Amino acid sequence: MIVISKSSYQTIVGGIKGPLLLLFVWDVIVTVTYYHFPFQAPGLPLTLFGSVLALILGFRSTSAYQRWWEGRGLWGLMINANRNLARAAGNFLPDGGAISLRRAIVLRQIAYVNALRCQLRRLPLDKALLPDLSPGEAEVALTRANVANAVLDGTGRLIAEAKEQGLIDTIQQTHMEGILVDMANAQGGMERLKNTPLPAQFRVFPKLFTHLFCLLLPFGLVEALGVATPLGSTVAGTMFLAVLAIGDDLVDPFANTIHDLPLEAMCRTIEIDLTQGLGDAAPAPVTPDDAGVLW
Repeated sequence: MIVISKSSYQTIVGGIKGPLLLLFVWDVIVTVTYYHFPFQAPGLPLTLFGSVLALILGFRSTSAYQRWWEGRGLWGLMINANRNLARAAGNFLPDGGAISLRRAIVLRQIAYVNALRCQLRRLPLDKALLPDLSPGEAEVALTRANVANAVLDGTGRLIAEAKEQGLIDTIQQTHMEGILVDMANAQGGMERLKNTPLPAQFRVFPKLFTHLFCLLLPFGLVEALGVATPLGSTVAGTMFLAVLAIGDDLVDPFANTIHDLPLEAMCRTIEIDLTQGLGDAAPAPVTPDDAGVLW
């Protein structure tokens, strides 16, 4: 996620500089043609076209942002659920022989959120991402289609084991299982966003209409702007192309691009909270890179 404004302007313009350059060249061609072969283009249809296109792009951008913000809300629930589980484990398994079980429950959640992050971003998963699991557990989890869910299942088994050993009672087990259910629900919402893209027509037609409008735009402006048509048409086209690009950037909040949610930073936040709760040294938080992007 871009967190520095200066960087965001450069990135947005850089993302559409190719179409803008082609648009400027096309505007120059139309302007030169107009002065050699004067023509008249009706302005009203182009105005109506632009108004309808603005509504379509606005609705599309709003839908894309809603998906992005829903993803952020689900990760906020995930962060809180992990904190709640760690606190419950600390309160219900405070000392004695329960300490090792408490550590196992809490630390494997770090493996869980990192496995979920990699799944959502379509990154490869290996044992290095599951350092707090035993070799056998890690191998079993990696054979499952949904590795993160396999890790969460293991946490549930540890809680059941604590109940069998008499370390917690049924009410405490139910409370901790409820937190795992919250995590599973949040994960399901994230997977829904990842696996359900916007309908094809919702992506193809706005792009087609925007490019067509940019091609027709200089014909409607050349009589009024004259030699300034390339500048005016390119500036107007920039607004439509930028809104189109914004929708493309936000539609997948887990795409592993500079525009998606900072999953690595949020996983590190969970890791810091959980390790400090155990009294261990915590890693440093993730900070923006030189380009102003928080991953």
